Amino acid sequence: MKRVIILGGGYGGQSVANELIERGIPSDTIVTLIDRMPFQGLKTEYYALAAGTVSDHQLRVAFPSDPKLLLMYGEVLDVDMERQVVIMEGQGELEYDSLVIALGCTDKFHGITGAEEYACTIQTFSAARNTYQQLNDLKAYGQVSIVGGGLSGVEVAAELRESRPDLNIRIIDRGPSVMSAFPDKLQNYVADWFREHNVEMIGHVALNKIEPGILHDSHSDKPIYTDVTVWTAGIQPVELVQRMDLPKDPSGRLVINELHQLPAYTNVYIVGDCASLPFAPSGQAAGAQGKQVAEVIHAIWNGHTPKLGKIKLKGTLGSLGKKAGFGLMGKTALMGRVPRLLKTGVLWKSKHHIG
Repeated sequence: MKRVIILGGGYGGQSVANELIERGIPSDTIVTLIDRMPFQGLKTEYYALAAGTVSDHQLRVAFPSDPKLLLMYGEVLDVDMERQVVIMEGQGELEYDSLVIALGCTDKFHGITGAEEYACTIQTFSAARNTYQQLNDLKAYGQVSIVGGGLSGVEVAAELRESRPDLNIRIIDRGPSVMSAFPDKLQNYVADWFREHNVEMIGHVALNKIEPGILHDSHSDKPIYTDVTVWTAGIQPVELVQRMDLPKDPSGRLVINELHQLPAYTNVYIVGDCASLPFAPSGQAAGAQGKQVAEVIHAIWNGHTPKLGKIKLKGTLGSLGKKAGFGLMGKTALMGRVPRLLKTGVLWKSKHHIG
């Protein structure tokens, strides 16, 4: 039997598995999808889980079912590409002929003392649950500090404002404003929403230390007091990928060829946040790339030369609670209720494996 192993059941891994099933898995091939959880967690919606506006059950998506797809659950400890084996915690070694690494990302704390120990995050299902508990155990008028004014930080702050109107919420960023990577029009819209909903925004803060209840800014001797700190200020590939002694880009993502393969190991495909791509990491990018990886694998199965088109992303959508949102489609900025409804539709499609 030929063995294809997919590490990670997120947007990228799910996309690979679904597309392989759709195209047809040969009778002499078995595909194994491995994840630590018995379901996919919709990571782009973890901000709502942390804020307490959805249950974790609402963010679970069942893995695909097919006679030629084997599902395994557990922790991946390492990959030996010379021996072509995946090393599992408590489950020994699994041999592969083709391997897809789609393990996603983890938080990047930029060397800030105490950040990993004293800030809570939303990068995993269990981390988002823990953040939910900390946020929703706060007494009225408690202070929440969200570090990072990008898309994740904005969505956490807005959703938490709707969930807990009694809390004091601030967003802290090293840049001048929230959503600094977006056009001025969107930046101003989000900032106006926050001002209207009494969310404090503090820019030009360079944190150098986090302690329980205190944030330290290298630009000021004045401490920033907080009850809960939520970290949304950076991501990097998972630790397993960090340990790989292979060519990487400045963000630590693995360099791949035009077929999404490692140049030194062309039977190994890198998908999503672990791969060096010409655009920012996102669930949309991982899903699109995963579909192309399945195309390549299927072509090789059939003795064909893979031919791939350029990945084209549809844009970015963000939420400001349940009634407002924003988006960027090419150079067109969307603001208000329409982008929020569009995001709801995208989420529904994700849950039902449509697009």
